[in-house]
Amino acid sequence: MLQIWQSDVMAVGILLIGLCVGSFLNVAIYRIPRGLSVNEPKRSFCPSCQSQLPAWQNIPVLTWLIQRGRCRSCRAPIAARYLIVEILTGLLYLACWKFFPATAALLAIVFLTILVTVSFIDAEHQIIPIRWTSAGSLLAIGGAFFAHNLLYLDGEESGGVLDAIGGWLVGFISLWAVVHLGKWLFGRKNHHFEKPVWWEISEGYRDDPQVHFILGQEAYSWDELFFRDSDELLLTGHSFKVDGQRTPGKTLTLQRESFTIGDKKWEIAQLKSLSGKASDVTIPREAMGDGDPHLIGMIGGFLGWPAIPFVILASSLYGILAGIITRVGFGKPLPFGPCLALGAVTWLFGGWRLWLHYFEFLSGF
Repeated sequence: MLQIWQSDVMAVGILLIGLCVGSFLNVAIYRIPRGLSVNEPKRSFCPSCQSQLPAWQNIPVLTWLIQRGRCRSCRAPIAARYLIVEILTGLLYLACWKFFPATAALLAIVFLTILVTVSFIDAEHQIIPIRWTSAGSLLAIGGAFFAHNLLYLDGEESGGVLDAIGGWLVGFISLWAVVHLGKWLFGRKNHHFEKPVWWEISEGYRDDPQVHFILGQEAYSWDELFFRDSDELLLTGHSFKVDGQRTPGKTLTLQRESFTIGDKKWEIAQLKSLSGKASDVTIPREAMGDGDPHLIGMIGGFLGWPAIPFVILASSLYGILAGIITRVGFGKPLPFGPCLALGAVTWLFGGWRLWLHYFEFLSGF
């Protein structure tokens, strides 16, 4: 009876820790893509009025519910994402504690903490912070000395550090090949307009401070356009204006650091403004972002290489489902990081058993 009581108390403690960590992850999810420090200011603040929140206004879950999802100072709405991240992190921590032995549970908690952070950043900004996935990969390999990895097949542990390294390599190389093959096959998107469309370079777009290329009603972030330094955006049109001065020319070639009109070249860093009208635009694009190979490499490091085929297949199905639900059209960007994370979580909490049953079913024919 005492052991059951102690176990319940520990489970509640793990849940509360998860809720508190989720509150911190909300800080990281908001600040990292905006280039802000997660330590300064030390207190959380309202994104709308910038007022810092005292401790009693920063209680996980309860604060959001009591204030009905609004800032106490300015009454601006607070995104439901804050509530979702806190509850999700708490439940994942609790599930790890229930599903795994103590050492493996700790490793799983580290793994899922990174997945939650990366997934929500990618979902909102289509950016995967490689520093986080790289740190996660190192933790996966280091943790394999103690917990081998999180792949437990009927109680048997897998091959430890070598398996973690192999999992990282298989995961990273598999999607790295997709990135480069996709670039070769689908690396350009051509637009033709019967009536020339206005475009401009904007320093910041909505709440994203990154430089954007605005074409009509579409906005493309600089990192999205110029994945590699060699990527080029080509514009055919007229009325080019450089720093407010009309510049003659029919074509403009835009790169990450510079642009050219005819034989004349300018540096982006010295530019004040750039705009014009275009009848034809060729935009560089990617089949997949550079962060996805690093993410699945980390997943392979934690779960081992046998998880990689399942995670890729499951994440592809999740991606199709997300595209249907959100009505994202063909050729439109869809963040793949959350799909990879869902595939990894599915494997972690029993998906590997489905994988084994699938192959057992096939072997019966």
